[in-house]
Amino acid sequence: MKRLVDIGILQSRSGAYAALSQTSRLGALQGVAEVNADPGLDLAFRVTERDPEGRLDRYAPLCRDILSRSDVQHIFGCVTSASRKEVIPELERFGGVLWYPVPYEGFEASEHVAYMHSCPNQHLLPLLDWALPALGRSAYLVGSNYIWGWEMAQIARAEISAASGRILGDRYLPVGETELDHILHEVRALRPDFILNSLIGESSYAFLARLRAGAGPEATTPVLSCNFTESELLAAGPAAEGLIAAGPWFEPGTARGGSFAEMARQSVHELARLLHGRPGAETLPLAELLRLARQGGLEPRLHPDHFHARQPVVIARLQDGRFRELQRLPAREADPYLTRRDGQRPALALKVVS
Repeated sequence: MKRLVDIGILQSRSGAYAALSQTSRLGALQGVAEVNADPGLDLAFRVTERDPEGRLDRYAPLCRDILSRSDVQHIFGCVTSASRKEVIPELERFGGVLWYPVPYEGFEASEHVAYMHSCPNQHLLPLLDWALPALGRSAYLVGSNYIWGWEMAQIARAEISAASGRILGDRYLPVGETELDHILHEVRALRPDFILNSLIGESSYAFLARLRAGAGPEATTPVLSCNFTESELLAAGPAAEGLIAAGPWFEPGTARGGSFAEMARQSVHELARLLHGRPGAETLPLAELLRLARQGGLEPRLHPDHFHARQPVVIARLQDGRFRELQRLPAREADPYLTRRDGQRPALALKVVS
């Protein structure tokens, strides 16, 4: 008889980034089904779900509701960095852990968050290392007007400038905004070698559609992204064709979950590995759970100091509806505060603004 362990899922099923959150939710549920069906594991997961509906003000109360009204200690969820930061005080209050399955901008290391996707030294820096010699050294930056967009642009500015490149424009849109005329006019006039797109959800899809519909050189300008995956192909449509993305994993076939679904699925399996054979361990702090796993001969995915996963780096171009690999780099440890440059160049000089 398997013991039951309660877990939570906190993902939005509607709102401006629903394609991303729904994909992460389905990946987590797939992981739960696989764990529960695995006879080699002594536990099964029972899920408590809450839906924030894409509203930032609902994440903290719903996280608090899950942790205070159930036996849940581990929650799988959040897509935006703003929502992740909203729930961290509740996790601290109740001793919970958030398993975060999507890429983010770094400059954070909470003992209450398992960062299971990539951070900038695992996505943005390798992507720019590839793009600057391959595409050219003039860039246009566009992003959603919140933490992800700001920090991605700050890192990109420092990296491109250090490589003697030029930033021709740096613009932001509110999350969900689709009024793009001023940005499109600027791209058409400035003619950058490439665009780094850090928009999310509906804003990103509208930007790609309007860009590719143009009659000038902007229609063929390469677009780079660190957060676009197969889960958004239906929403973005054919305008996404040619987009160049960086991430730890791309679908080998025609599936449409992408790394958001896969990292959510892997997160559930990782928690199951850490809890297997350790009744009651689900109540332990994440650091203690990792320590016990290592003591027992298991090598966890997460670093014991900053709780980020080691990840491979894959750069791929969307071609005929599938991401085709351009470059694959060996798995690398996360460096969330960019304290090193993997032996290639000195660490970037960045100012963290809180």
